Amino acid sequence: MSKRTATELQTATTSIEYEPRKTPRGTGSKQEKMNDEGMGEFEDGWEDEFESDEEVVEGKDGNDEDMEVDEEVLPPIEESDEKPPAPQTFIPGVHQLAEGEVLEADESVYLMRHSMNVNWPSLSFDVLRDNLGDQRQRFPATAYIVSGSQADVAKNNEITVYKMSSLHKTQRSGDDSDSDDEDEDDTLDEDPILEYRSVPHLGGVNRIRAQPLPASHPLPPVSQPYFVASWAETGKVHIWDVRPLIEALDVPGYTPDKSRTHKPAFTINSHGRAEGFAMDWASSGEANPTSLRLLTGDIHSKIFLTTTTPSGFNALSNPFVGHTSSVEDLQWSPSEAMVFASCSADQSIQIWDVRSKARKSVAGIDHAHGSDVNVISWNRSTSYLLLSGGDEGNIKTWDLRNVKKRGTTGPEPTPVAAFNWHRAPITSIEWHPTEDSIFAASGADDQVTLWDLAVEQDDEETGGMDDTPEGGRDVPPQLLFVHQGQKDVKEIHWHPQIPGAVISTALDGFNVFKTISV
Repeated sequence: MSKRTATELQTATTSIEYEPRKTPRGTGSKQEKMNDEGMGEFEDGWEDEFESDEEVVEGKDGNDEDMEVDEEVLPPIEESDEKPPAPQTFIPGVHQLAEGEVLEADESVYLMRHSMNVNWPSLSFDVLRDNLGDQRQRFPATAYIVSGSQADVAKNNEITVYKMSSLHKTQRSGDDSDSDDEDEDDTLDEDPILEYRSVPHLGGVNRIRAQPLPASHPLPPVSQPYFVASWAETGKVHIWDVRPLIEALDVPGYTPDKSRTHKPAFTINSHGRAEGFAMDWASSGEANPTSLRLLTGDIHSKIFLTTTTPSGFNALSNPFVGHTSSVEDLQWSPSEAMVFASCSADQSIQIWDVRSKARKSVAGIDHAHGSDVNVISWNRSTSYLLLSGGDEGNIKTWDLRNVKKRGTTGPEPTPVAAFNWHRAPITSIEWHPTEDSIFAASGADDQVTLWDLAVEQDDEETGGMDDTPEGGRDVPPQLLFVHQGQKDVKEIHWHPQIPGAVISTALDGFNVFKTISV
């Protein structure tokens, strides 16, 4: 992001205003309405502006003999060879916006950047797998997501499947030199297309998660279910089949069976009336709906497990207990099928084994952040690494091989890496799906940050921050990118089939972007 005075801006830009933040779990006000018939609205960052033709003024009689001419000869206007000053990079916590200044995105550091306004804000969403292939690099891109709304009243909420297509490459200036062998279609600058299908959902959606499908596995046929679980503010967890909604977006004229889509396939009532935010699916690694397991955690510190069998879902009645406050996030181990991790507002991270009859945690970190631990992410490639984000804004990386087992003594484990860049609670964190040293995080300070733990400090190239203003701070070398422009960012996800693509949801809608850094 760079700074410009408001009068210098000639294209639509993103305005950032600093105001007291709302609570990370709060709901937002109603957003701009979506267009009818399942078509949403994207913001066009390069919308053409047309100036009206100048009015031609003629003399009354067409005779210019009476025209008064200034006898002074004006000096010729000399063109200066000096280039205008380069835009200043805006670093949160180091620079401050002056009165009349707004943030302008530097399009040269984005490969793709689009914004999406929706009917109601969403606290949570998830990326849906599609049949368009893995490792997609070509533009225009297409992505499918599922989200749950936070409407003004309970009955107005929905579960919505979005199809975002024609996501074109970011427009570059004439000075940019792209490779000669790029297809012309990759550089077109056209409006993206947003389509959606929705089903009603009673109560706001605190969190939503899609059934995991193995990498390189096709989307199941429409005759088979593709499950999505929603944590409702009513205290219930609903499981939905969204496969017909995807079919309706892809096949013209296809009409979903409402008896299949408009009612949950199953509802978990184990939590009573206690709402929650923590939820995670696990599977055996096969696209088999009979091998799924779903964990849900509530604000009363209880964690319940729901499994699937050939006859349907089975909600187990005995909870996992050990936390003393709200369970904020859950993550299944990527390498051990029966192990999961949880974090809580009691400041701890706990490790559990579902085979334990005592339903107690087997290991943990009791004071991981010294504040509420909001989110965790388990590394899929290096399975002993766990990320955590706290209410104080810190991000920490833990080596689970050093975590104490319950009943043993010894010093508390320390993180192998810690970063205090964010200045507000961390709201979401996620490892890159294939690069085991890269992760993304979001905070209530309106930042989405991309990090690479493999980057080390280079003393010969650290002069860039020598002139940091008084009261500023150094930029960690592991911080690759800072994305701004959204209000109250709630959740982020990498797209597993489009390398480097990130999708984020905030109070003012969704962003989908891809940077030159990842």
